Amino acid sequence: MAKPLYRLQRFLRRAQLFLLFLGVAYIMAGSVLLLQRASLVVTQRGATSPPLPSLPSIPSPPRAVELGMPPVRVGARWLMSRNLEIRHLRRRWFHSLMTEKDMSQVERSTPRRNVPHKGSYIGCFLDNSKERALRGSVFTDFRKMTSTMCQDTCSASGYQFAGLEYGSECYCGNHITSLRVRDKECNLDCKGEKGSLCGGVGRLSVFTVEDMLPGQRRYRNVRYRGCFREPENSSSTSLVHVLQLNLTSQSCIEACMNKEFPLAMLRSPDCFCGYATPDFTLHEPAEEEHCSQSNTTEASLPSTLQHFYQVYQTPVQDSRCTEKNFLPEKSSSLVALSSFPGAGNTWVRHLIELATGYYTGSYYFDGTLYNRGFKGEKDYWKSGRTICVKTHESGRREIEMYDSVILLIRSPYRSLMAEFNRKCAGHLGYASDQHWKTKEWPEFVSSYASWWASHVLDWLRFGQRVLVVHFEELQTALVPRLRSIASFLNTTVTEDRLLCAESNQDGHFKRSGARQPTFDPFTPDMRGLIDGLIRAVDQALRDSNHTGLPLEYLPR
Repeated sequence: MAKPLYRLQRFLRRAQLFLLFLGVAYIMAGSVLLLQRASLVVTQRGATSPPLPSLPSIPSPPRAVELGMPPVRVGARWLMSRNLEIRHLRRRWFHSLMTEKDMSQVERSTPRRNVPHKGSYIGCFLDNSKERALRGSVFTDFRKMTSTMCQDTCSASGYQFAGLEYGSECYCGNHITSLRVRDKECNLDCKGEKGSLCGGVGRLSVFTVEDMLPGQRRYRNVRYRGCFREPENSSSTSLVHVLQLNLTSQSCIEACMNKEFPLAMLRSPDCFCGYATPDFTLHEPAEEEHCSQSNTTEASLPSTLQHFYQVYQTPVQDSRCTEKNFLPEKSSSLVALSSFPGAGNTWVRHLIELATGYYTGSYYFDGTLYNRGFKGEKDYWKSGRTICVKTHESGRREIEMYDSVILLIRSPYRSLMAEFNRKCAGHLGYASDQHWKTKEWPEFVSSYASWWASHVLDWLRFGQRVLVVHFEELQTALVPRLRSIASFLNTTVTEDRLLCAESNQDGHFKRSGARQPTFDPFTPDMRGLIDGLIRAVDQALRDSNHTGLPLEYLPR
């Protein structure tokens, strides 16, 4: 009995040693692999790396065919059969693009000041969402906000004070309407400038901006809205009456800006300041001869005909629609805001947030958009806290996850160019002529043009409840289209808030100007393909009892 027991003990001791040996060997092998990988990374980052090309390259787009354009076979059945292959290919490309590239492009395009601002710190003040200390304009940057950036923005818009809160929010105004508190209560660093205080929780660090004498100020974003008849109930619009001798447009605009109104209305010798209201929508301009507009805004204006105003939009932000929140109760209905990339999804999200007061969400995460104030960007897309969810997906499985969809459509010519601009130069930049001449552009059109069509066809086929919105109609009839979107979202919006959204419609993601390449980037083969796709989508919309595509998409 003792002998078998001894053999068993000896076997267990050997097995124990064997297992210990295997464990040590495993650890050593793993360490060697990690060292080899680290060595490879260091080698790739070393000084022997090849020089960067003169032009920023973009990943090769997904291609359904290797070279050239596919034959112009644009029937709905052909598009359906082709969609699955294209979707898998382009998804790998679309999701592999890191938003840091866009953020770096935006940063490179943002001018930087070489000298400190001439403003001075006043103190720390109370602030809350219901009673703002500064009631002018507001903008947000969750990544690179600095006190200088805030002061520059407020100064360029003609404000006297700039305030920072939560390290990332900038408020402008000409009057401080809250109480001052102890300076130590403003204890948060600026997101883009460590060691520099940018307010606190419900606390605003306030600065004066560079002061200039009246008449010497020059403002950006002042624009002439037109000649308009005085509303019957003028008291609801002309909230402030300023009587001035030698009235000029400049002096009237400055007076209304000092009182923080977005509209300056002239009827010599009187100046009125106010908002657009349901009684004064600025949607029906009168003939200019009724106002006898002067050719220059600096000279004194001639006498105008009775009961007509010359209306100017001041740089003051209409603050009636700037407050936004997540839904107070989680929604059980999931609404998609779906579009082809480059169709204006970000712009429409901005409009929906202004009109409804609720954040929109996203199926993806774009750090650039989050940093610019789209707080729903970080929220889980199925959380039910956002009023709708941005998506570019078009597969049946992805579509059937939503209860309804706002299907945004834009001309494929403009959409393709907008998305190519974004991929080459970020949300606010433009591709250069050299970009348009590279091989990436024809390959991009080859794959993405058919995706533009299949995206619409899939949502029409598998979507449960569809509201079709055309980008071009939003541009020409913004308020009526926003009203229909709000109704589709089962949300009540006021007319004042809709008019405020119209006044603030540009937001932070409007490309300056309409810069185009110096040549036509679309070849005859490209146009043949795209025009065929336009006809197929137009017919599919009509067959689904929706309005067809706008006439401007294609000569008919």
